[in-house]
Amino acid sequence: MADQQIDEISVIEHPTATKAACLPEQRAKLKDVGVDTGSLPESPSNVVESFEVSEDPNSPPKGRSKLRTFSIMIMLCLVLFISALDQTIVSTAIPSMTKDLHSAAGYTWIGAAYLLSMCATNPMWVRISDIWGRKHGLLGAIIVFSIGSTIAAASTSMPMLIAGRGVQGLAGGGITSLVSIIISDLFSMRHRALYISATALVWVLAGTTGPVIGGALSEYATWRWCFWINLPICGLSFFILLFFLDLHNPRTKLGDGLKAIDWLGTVSILTIILLLLLGLDFGGVTFVWNSPTVICMIVFGSVLIGFFLFAEKRLARYPLMDLGVFKGWSNNAVILIAAAHSMATRGSEYYLPFYFQSVKQASPTKSGVLIIPMMAAASLSDVAVGILIHQTGRYREIIWAGTTLLTLGTGLYIMLGVDTSLGQIIGFEIVGGIGLSLLLSTPMLAIQNNVNQADVAVATSTLGFARSIATSLSIVLGGIVFQDSMSSQRSSLVAVGLNESYLAAFSGDEAAANVEMVASIEDPVQHRAVQSAYAWSIRNMFIMYTAVAAVGLLASPFVKQRHMSSEHTETKTGIANMTDRKRKTGD
Repeated sequence: MADQQIDEISVIEHPTATKAACLPEQRAKLKDVGVDTGSLPESPSNVVESFEVSEDPNSPPKGRSKLRTFSIMIMLCLVLFISALDQTIVSTAIPSMTKDLHSAAGYTWIGAAYLLSMCATNPMWVRISDIWGRKHGLLGAIIVFSIGSTIAAASTSMPMLIAGRGVQGLAGGGITSLVSIIISDLFSMRHRALYISATALVWVLAGTTGPVIGGALSEYATWRWCFWINLPICGLSFFILLFFLDLHNPRTKLGDGLKAIDWLGTVSILTIILLLLLGLDFGGVTFVWNSPTVICMIVFGSVLIGFFLFAEKRLARYPLMDLGVFKGWSNNAVILIAAAHSMATRGSEYYLPFYFQSVKQASPTKSGVLIIPMMAAASLSDVAVGILIHQTGRYREIIWAGTTLLTLGTGLYIMLGVDTSLGQIIGFEIVGGIGLSLLLSTPMLAIQNNVNQADVAVATSTLGFARSIATSLSIVLGGIVFQDSMSSQRSSLVAVGLNESYLAAFSGDEAAANVEMVASIEDPVQHRAVQSAYAWSIRNMFIMYTAVAAVGLLASPFVKQRHMSSEHTETKTGIANMTDRKRKTGD
């Protein structure tokens, strides 16, 4: 009888709070049958302390203190900030870069090279983190970003600068996705809303300070400091995360990990992006639209999309993208909204400072300051969104409001002209800023809430990839519309008597790099004609961005609202877990 009682106790001694609470009654039973209880715990409080089971599903797991959690979040936000900053800091510094390096041809590609490489490598960084662990993936991305920043800062030619920006972008895509995935690994769905909103606020702050910092550095120091300032931040973040970030480490061998990477999918997606974006950028500028070069690039890039989808579905053992994410109407709507948001807002952030410099003749620093009303409105709205979702668990209505205000705000920018007052500009920016902020974090929360925790990384990667593609297309397509529009204004500039050197400077791809020449035109009629040409061309860009924002508005009714759970289990990485998930989904 005593042996039977002891066997029952040995099962109960597994470390759970419920079983530990039963020990006092069972101690009494053992005493009744004459068993020595001296080796058993003296009090239930000792048992609970040894197991440290938290009743709060939002609290960090055992061993992760509040200080550690705070340090991790600060460093994640800091490294995300420099990645986001490098998307906007160059917008006001590009004229100085092109002037210093004596090349106007690279105006668009200083920004686009970063965004293109960012979106091309985004899925691969997520897969690397699945294989070798989130910590190793993020630290590797920080190292690559530092190398790219060094190359860009030390550039002696435009090709070298574009190459440095490309290397930065290789890491930027990894940093952007991995920060969101790590937060998803750390916190429950409901509690996650606050932290995802915090990262959204980082994007807003980067959008606010980037043009100001870039303009100030290019005007009062040198544009090279736009890249040098990344190095100390990268160093600090690297070492803090190295010692404090305590996520699951699968300890995957290098050879096994390399075999698990979807190399065919990686090469395919890189080729697709390069062919399509280069074809779109060359069309109408470097080559005419019906030239064999442009046609071949766009056609072959489009055909490769079909091959990539086939390879991901049939050939890849561990595909870069889970095509199952696209099966539901709600997920497709969320991805479409996120892509429309990224394309419309990146165009506004990138080209509004350009409007201020070209049409309003503002200095680089002032053009950065003039964008602050939009970002201030976005910051306040983003904080409110995070608190509201955390308290209510609702995100669908916020998405509806966001798509409406984004379309309205972007449409208001169409009215920007030579004589637009400062009050009108601020009013337009406030409406646009609120619409911008309402869609920063909500699509991410919506798609993560639609999938299992084990699939959050893949869903996050897919959404991030769609955002990156849209962001890259935003800059490239905006540049194409602007260049074609300025070329079409040549006849009006000829009519007011501009000489040939000015006509060449304000035509096609040269116009974006020569905004500083507008101030040198002394004749008031000619000066206004050039300002009007820039204003009309920028207006055409915002017509395109408004149409894109409207696509998100049409998709918003299809977003479904699901319960946001407060329970959470941290995701385990490694090839074994990737295989387990594949078996479970039956792929």
